[in-house]
Amino acid sequence: MSIRAVVWDVDDTIFDYTAADRAGMREHLVAEGLLDRYGTVERALVRWREVTELQWARFAQGETDFEGQRRDRVRVFLGEALTDVEADTWFRRYLDHYEGAWGLFPDVLPALDTLAASHRHAVLSNSSLHVQDRKLRVLGVRDRFEAVLCAVELGVSKPDAQAFHAACDALELSPHQVAYVGDHPEIDGQGAADAGLLSVWIDRAGADTDADAGTDADVEAVPDPPAGLRRIASLAELPAILRADTRFGAPSTFG
Repeated sequence: MSIRAVVWDVDDTIFDYTAADRAGMREHLVAEGLLDRYGTVERALVRWREVTELQWARFAQGETDFEGQRRDRVRVFLGEALTDVEADTWFRRYLDHYEGAWGLFPDVLPALDTLAASHRHAVLSNSSLHVQDRKLRVLGVRDRFEAVLCAVELGVSKPDAQAFHAACDALELSPHQVAYVGDHPEIDGQGAADAGLLSVWIDRAGADTDADAGTDADVEAVPDPPAGLRRIASLAELPAILRADTRFGAPSTFG
């Protein structure tokens, strides 16, 4: 059964979240007079991402709502007992800087153009429709996707198979007719594979490590991807994987 559609993750798959987050946080910390508190932007980002993961886990487990996890991210990050209004206002100021740095990875539009005539496209994200639909519109690619599904509205998040199956249902296709492309090897990659989709892990960091390994014998080789995943360094590799549709026992295409 051939692959007829591609479902995409958004952050750090098509949207360069890491770069935007770093640039936005730096500008925000400078504007708020907080940079000295953390020493460097890198230290601040490490703390911000730790807090984000913890609060998102609480949201995924039903302990808080989407707005609540955002507010608690701010409170824990600052170490201050802010009111809801104060936390919301601080987060909006951060968003202004963060959104000013938004951008697609350079391989996204070429990949979408190449696959436009041969495959249908949708999005599945562990975020909210309000956030991701707007982001895709600002980035100029919303019209490339038939459907945008997000965890907040679905009531279930990746790596739960129900999330991936909801995307397949939206396209009226079986999981074996759908590929999923994401940047997280467990949440995206293993989750999609376990749900029966063709799972493609976009490992941009691994690509950099492989390139370094070619010039430095002391650099540890990048490990093979978990079973059931196809690992790629660039979305330029995706069309060949979809044409081959080699889910059953074929070696990784990552060189």
